[in-house]
Amino acid sequence: MSYDVEKPDEQWRAELAPDEYKVLRRAATEMPFTGEYTDTKTRGVYSCRACGAELFTSAEKFDSGCGWPSFYDPKDSDAVELAEDRSYGVVQTEVRCARCGSHLGHVFEGEGFPTPTDQRYCINSISLRLTADES
Repeated sequence: MSYDVEKPDEQWRAELAPDEYKVLRRAATEMPFTGEYTDTKTRGVYSCRACGAELFTSAEKFDSGCGWPSFYDPKDSDAVELAEDRSYGVVQTEVRCARCGSHLGHVFEGEGFPTPTDQRYCINSISLRLTADES
């Protein structure tokens, strides 16, 4: 896959903190209920911590109780890409930044949350950077 932002692995390692690198570039997962954005209610835009692409907004964020920030839809339809993930012995749908290919989390459907899409984008806080609205 080709991305607008491509860097050699050594550069990603140099630019990201070790825990950021593990999640964003090696598809690790942060521990539940530990991320800085899990419970935040701040209004704003959530961008990719690796490349700065705008991914989600606080308007689509909801409390799912899962331990990670949850969104029911990305900011724009082309902000993220979805890929099949079989890494844990089950088939899941991985969510990646469409601009740099960094791992963000997974998306789940049909869980019955009262959201317009019935989807839960379960995203690692460490994959995101929140820019708060100034109003």
